Amino acid sequence: MTLDPLARWRLVLGEAAEGALGNSLDSQARAMDAALEWLYGREGDLADRDVRGRQGGSGPSSLTVPDWINEVHTLFPKETIERLERDAVERYKIDEVVTRADVLSRVEPNETLLRAVLRTKHLMNPEVLAVARRIIEKVVRDLMEKLSKEVRQTFSGVLDRRRRSPLKVARNFDFRRTLRQNLDRYSPTERKLTIEHASFFSRTRRFTERWQVIILVDQSGSMVSSVIHSAVTAACLWGLPGIQTHLIAFDTAVVDLTREVTDPVELLMKVQLGGGTDIQQAVAYGARLIEVPRRSIVVLITDFYEGGSPELLVRRVKELCAQGTKVMGLAALEPDATPNYDRDLARRLVEVGAHVGAMTPGQLAAWIAEKVRA
Repeated sequence: MTLDPLARWRLVLGEAAEGALGNSLDSQARAMDAALEWLYGREGDLADRDVRGRQGGSGPSSLTVPDWINEVHTLFPKETIERLERDAVERYKIDEVVTRADVLSRVEPNETLLRAVLRTKHLMNPEVLAVARRIIEKVVRDLMEKLSKEVRQTFSGVLDRRRRSPLKVARNFDFRRTLRQNLDRYSPTERKLTIEHASFFSRTRRFTERWQVIILVDQSGSMVSSVIHSAVTAACLWGLPGIQTHLIAFDTAVVDLTREVTDPVELLMKVQLGGGTDIQQAVAYGARLIEVPRRSIVVLITDFYEGGSPELLVRRVKELCAQGTKVMGLAALEPDATPNYDRDLARRLVEVGAHVGAMTPGQLAAWIAEKVRA
């Protein structure tokens, strides 16, 4: 985000300059101002201020420490984030989440806290890191329980009501046919139906050939929610019959995390958020993993703000699509699938054959299943 000089001075001088400089801040700049006021408004009377949160000078909301951490990672560039975090911990002693295990253990595990933990785990000592790991485990377990059920239902096959099956499995039970076949065994006096013959539906098999699913996820600071849900999604896809899953994280470097897919907690502990973005380099790496182009799906999860060469990225995606590989570009992978991305670059990728949109993890699993069985 580029600020005009007047807005920059307003952020530097704080709320006291509002009258002299006028209303020079748009909505995003006001959010930046509130985050700065939350921290630097403590100057002069630190002992009297609530270190868990305070009223921002330019907005109505009162931030908690995890909320503030997530806000600054969304609003500011990497160098500014590092300075803000250092000032928070060293100058203002706002260190509950990153240095005090007792405080961290009392906070309710949720995705907001998990995002804050992942963004600050490099500041944690071993004792706090052990508590942070338990928080990651709890949140990931909850996400896994929800998503794994959706994935199993999506990939389990469909009922074929025209065929009977000798396999007596509860989920294939044909209640109506069984009832018709055994109506003559109903006892009005006992009000009981004795079942002698039970019928079961056959279930068609959707997937007969192995497919590769290569998930490339941007690990820049703004993509932390997508990193979390990508790890959980990859873990749920892992081991499905006919699916070979890869998970690749990238910023300006590429890290293959496929070996850790079965343990998303360990995977998230290894993720290093922040840095620049070189999307084309990640796509090139993913392309090298492809064994059978027409049975491969590349899922690119990013905000499409390319720090490398947009032209090279478009060319690489075009080559993948031309060889028959299905390419899905996702602007978000989180529960509400809120999109925030470079629409111009996304449009160029669509023009060369990619599919681009915003999906929840469950919707992504359904999309993959649809392409696999097509």
